Amino acid sequence: MPAFLRSVIERRGDARTIVLAKNAIFPCLDAYDPAYAALKHSKMERRAEKNETAIGSDLDYMQANLMAFAATEEVPYDKSGRIVLPPMMRMKGKIEELALFLGTGETFQVWNPELFLAEERIPEDLKDIARYRLNERGITL
Repeated sequence: MPAFLRSVIERRGDARTIVLAKNAIFPCLDAYDPAYAALKHSKMERRAEKNETAIGSDLDYMQANLMAFAATEEVPYDKSGRIVLPPMMRMKGKIEELALFLGTGETFQVWNPELFLAEERIPEDLKDIARYRLNERGITL
């Protein structure tokens, strides 16, 4: 895990741990520090309150809660940022040999670089940056 992500996680709390979950839109994993889970829960509560009168909102809220909290795994990392992706998360994120870490604001994503570069919904400028970073490390896809 890159240093720029570790520094944010460590500023927010003492645990050298990240939480992994399947991204709801893209073929990748969402990741965040354990302290973010409480903030995520508050955001979901506010969203549910706004949609209180919507048909099916209780089921939608329950499904969203299950995916956000029950379908996650906490993963420790060492001082240098090395993590071992659990097999289920590796499968859900379609992560193979390489992992591409992208900051996305309050959270970050873990991608299979080949899937990231093939994803049509990702802007080409962002793909160019990813290719550059991979090439810096001697990786050509």
